[in-house]
Amino acid sequence: MLLQSCKEKPSYKSFSEFTQPTKSDLWLNYNEGLCEFKIWSPTATNVRLHLYKNGDGNNHINTYDLNSTSDGIWTIKINSNLKGLYYTYQTKINYEWQEETPGIYARAVGVNGKRAMVLDLESTNPMDWKNDTGPDLKSPNEAIIYEMHIRDFSIHETSGIRNKGKFLGVVEKGTKTSDGLKTGLDHLKELGITHVHLLPSFDYFTVDESNLDREQYNWGYDPLNYNVPEGSYSTNPYDAALRIKEFKQMVKSLHDNGIGVIMDVVYNHTGKTQNSNFNLEVPDYYYRQWDDGSYSDASACGNEVASERAMVRKFIVESVSYWAKEYHMDGFRFDLMGIHDIETMNAISESLYKINPNILLYGEGWLASNSPLPKKQRATKANVSKISKIAAFSDELRDGLKGSVFEKESQGFVSGAKNEETSIQFGIVGAIKHPQIAFTKVNYSNKAWAKEPWQSVSYVSCHDNHTAFDKLKLSNPNTSKKDIIAMQKLANAIVLTSQGISFLHSGSDFLRTKNGIENSYKSPDSINQIDWNRKSEYLDVFNYYKNLITLRKLHPAFRMTNAEDVINNLHFEKIANGIISYTLNNNANEDTWKRILVVYNANPDPILYQLEDSWNLVLEGDAFDFQGEKVINDTIKVPPISTLIAFQK
Repeated sequence: MLLQSCKEKPSYKSFSEFTQPTKSDLWLNYNEGLCEFKIWSPTATNVRLHLYKNGDGNNHINTYDLNSTSDGIWTIKINSNLKGLYYTYQTKINYEWQEETPGIYARAVGVNGKRAMVLDLESTNPMDWKNDTGPDLKSPNEAIIYEMHIRDFSIHETSGIRNKGKFLGVVEKGTKTSDGLKTGLDHLKELGITHVHLLPSFDYFTVDESNLDREQYNWGYDPLNYNVPEGSYSTNPYDAALRIKEFKQMVKSLHDNGIGVIMDVVYNHTGKTQNSNFNLEVPDYYYRQWDDGSYSDASACGNEVASERAMVRKFIVESVSYWAKEYHMDGFRFDLMGIHDIETMNAISESLYKINPNILLYGEGWLASNSPLPKKQRATKANVSKISKIAAFSDELRDGLKGSVFEKESQGFVSGAKNEETSIQFGIVGAIKHPQIAFTKVNYSNKAWAKEPWQSVSYVSCHDNHTAFDKLKLSNPNTSKKDIIAMQKLANAIVLTSQGISFLHSGSDFLRTKNGIENSYKSPDSINQIDWNRKSEYLDVFNYYKNLITLRKLHPAFRMTNAEDVINNLHFEKIANGIISYTLNNNANEDTWKRILVVYNANPDPILYQLEDSWNLVLEGDAFDFQGEKVINDTIKVPPISTLIAFQK
């Protein structure tokens, strides 16, 4: 039964009748002589299509009535070449005409995303786009991810980047600081990361694209049009085609330089609720509600998307698949993934791995608040074993390293807290069931939640909460700057030598600070920008991380592909207050080194570590020697707040 015949606004419970998605393609079908427009709106009694000359302003061309079909789709075919024209849909629901909408399947929009555009997508492709591919991954934990915000990355006056705050700014070559140090793309290559993780770069609504000279900022977790790049990151947001061309050029240039591109996606909620594009098409269908009909809010942003509903799942799966096909995305990070249902996440994984076998998928395995979705259906850390080929962030390792993100004064393993060693062990093995871990002592989990080590994302900081440097300073107000720096080095040394997927916050490689601001989602550039002067000031930190990345890439023992290998080859040797050591044995994961010894000393004093055999020293303090020319026997003094690594041939 279609709901368009209802004389009253349907109860949200009546949407349960839509148990199967329509098989119809809901994208705009375009060729030079014909355009077919479609929108799913089963509660509407009329739907109009408006054509415009431009993406904004009073330039209306024509209006058409659409025809309804038996499955709730409204459609019209126009035998004319409409390329370059803009359009909107308008639904009549419950006797009222709603606001105009570009439609949730819009693929090109004008300024501020109010109108969609008819576009030949092939015309937006860079040269040789058909042959463009990202990095190959034998296992997801080969990836070393660098999380960045498009604007933050280049906006600082010392970046040397011309297209500041733009997609094109990410891939400018030859940019340097006033001291001659590499910035931007050349910096990423120098550091050695494998993938960039772009904070939301689809079209979001809080930044006014028509007034970019005004100071305004947002992370982008307020979706407007899911299938279109954000206009404020293009050089001309009024040109609907240009933002697509420049996004693709950024992807192509990153790929040409050996770097994959991961997109942060926010399908769990929308920036608007009552007048969102979802609600302008089918009011209430796309959102979850409590029994009293009120919107639930597991996102803590005003709403949560009902991924378990048939047409919602269809939209999400088709949307991510579109980004993977049209924009050659190498991966996706799912914001508040725990709001989504497991079936939808598995459908996403199945679709994306068919498109790109090297796709990288991970998300936040939690919610921000309670949800009507039953716990057993939620795509949380606890249910990761039921989700196919998707990883989750290890907040156990994150907070075990530096202290709770919710308590400014809280300390972690690297900053002197007691009894955090087990949580660090849990992170080191990639959240799998390892026989040497006493799970009752792990901070947030009393059992393993990953089946394989690559299902855990190892990190100490990201865009959320304080930067690692700020957190360590705030929680250790009486500690010297030298020791704070050592703490941050130790924290990311643990991240880069753990078995999960390595994840770095942009700028952490030279002690990024946000001046103590915890939640900078709409703070100005002065807080959020990456200050490239700090690369000169803390070049030793950058070189330390660079060398750790080189070590991880050279030695597959640090990224074993399955739990069985980790259990058989990773052995914890000593666990004490502020001390964790372990060995990687048996040429683990076909490593050229037979055995590897790793010692983390979080104590403010050196420790004398007993050795059973002779070892070749790789890392002591800040000094790396990948050839291991120095041989150590019997005992070795491990410097304070540092990592020691040695190997046997």
